[in-house]
Amino acid sequence: MRAVDIIAKKRDNILLSDEELKGFLESYLSGETTDYQMSAFLMAVYLNGLSEHELKTLTQTMRDSGELIKLNGVERFLIDKHSTGGVGDKTSIALAPLLSVFGIGTAKMSGKGLGHTGGTLDKFEAIPGFKFPATEEDMVKTIEHTGIGIMGQTENVVPLDKKLYALRDVTATVSSYPLIASSIMSKKLAVRSDGIILDVKVGDGAFMKNLADAQKLANIMRGIGEMFGRKVHIVLSGMEQPLGDGIGNGLEVYEAIESLKGNGPKDFEKLITTITGIALVQKGDVSSIEEGVKLAEEKLHTGEAVKALRDFVEDCGGDPSYIENPEKFLTATYTLDVKAEQDGYIASLMAEKVGNSAMLLGAGRETKEDEIDHAVGIVLKKKVGDKVSKGDTLAIMHYNQKNQKLEDAIALLSGAYGYSDSLVKTPEVILDIQ
Repeated sequence: MRAVDIIAKKRDNILLSDEELKGFLESYLSGETTDYQMSAFLMAVYLNGLSEHELKTLTQTMRDSGELIKLNGVERFLIDKHSTGGVGDKTSIALAPLLSVFGIGTAKMSGKGLGHTGGTLDKFEAIPGFKFPATEEDMVKTIEHTGIGIMGQTENVVPLDKKLYALRDVTATVSSYPLIASSIMSKKLAVRSDGIILDVKVGDGAFMKNLADAQKLANIMRGIGEMFGRKVHIVLSGMEQPLGDGIGNGLEVYEAIESLKGNGPKDFEKLITTITGIALVQKGDVSSIEEGVKLAEEKLHTGEAVKALRDFVEDCGGDPSYIENPEKFLTATYTLDVKAEQDGYIASLMAEKVGNSAMLLGAGRETKEDEIDHAVGIVLKKKVGDKVSKGDTLAIMHYNQKNQKLEDAIALLSGAYGYSDSLVKTPEVILDIQ
């Protein structure tokens, strides 16, 4: 069938057969179908959606368009945790070694950050000498030794998704639920795992701005996982304000290490222990998430997870002394206290503004070509629900250059805070588990 006939059927909301949809997608990957034809098809999907069967075919075709990471030889129970991204989201850095303590391996691909959300690759690269496993064989060795399996995304895994995403970005079709869900899940399904845990962020600093939309996306992604026989849990977590206190690559690694010692921010500890509890349920070690969370909380005070992180960093060529002495991450030339402008309670802390402030300091990228400064960022001292007096320190900026961007960053961070005369409830970090 011609490309134009496939587009017309989807335009008219007529179901496509497996052969029609798969053939159309493969012809696009090969270059036979043009960008403008695929653009028309994506808009038709945006307007009309996909049936469950079409969604499975799209996801499977994307998954099978490149290499599969099979991790042959790994004996551990494997978890693939994915986050939709948010400000201060250093979850993988602390979660992977915590899971390792329970004999659970991590199997995931991570990317670099763009905009106000940071990438896991950028955070780990704050450690001198650190390089992620370059091959599947190297990743297998690292998982077997440390339990931690994280590698950078490669061009050979789900290439169809990469090509489609680039087109979605310029055709106003990024926000289509089936296209988001299939994009995420095709990458999850391309990597061998025994369980998948998706951390869907909700709020000002996240792609999904409200709980209802996030639940809709979560249901679609979980459904895709079940189509392919995977155990899938969804955590909906709050991103109205940043996660934890540190925003910026080195500062976030520092905070993750402190959290593995039981000294981290309570909201961040809540998230990593909850996800660990879910992983223990998926593995079959406990019968309830609550039981798993209790075990995870106990392990935060033993130091075992810090050792696992140290071993992973050393295996990847990084300087392990940064894990043993995390103060080494605090290397910015200057610090500056941002002060409260009035008395009261912190009523809001807009995560996106905080993230953009850190990006202006050099902690993030405005374009893919930008270099980032691993030392700079923001440490929050007051968050929603805290009582403040005028002149109290709200946050500390770590920076290396005094310029106009610094002044803009200060204004942006100050403007992220909202005040109330009356007591404000501290927001929950775990909004729902599915």
